[in-house]
Amino acid sequence: MDLNALRAAMRAIPSRERQIITMYYFKDATMKEIGDAIGVNESRVSQLHARAITRLRASMRQYS
Repeated sequence: MDLNALRAAMRAIPSRERQIITMYYFKDATMKEIGDAIGVNESRVSQLHARAITRLRASMRQYS
């Protein structure tokens, strides 16, 4: 995986989704902890996470 491509893909998604991805994968926060931090429930965090992953995958396809 090209880290520069991942960085570019992360910059391309909305900031709230970027925050969720960062907290979940790089800070090992749970969905509940993320929800508490951004003011939404756990279910909404899960929805936003899924949307962010979809956007990242689509963006990463451009670089492969």
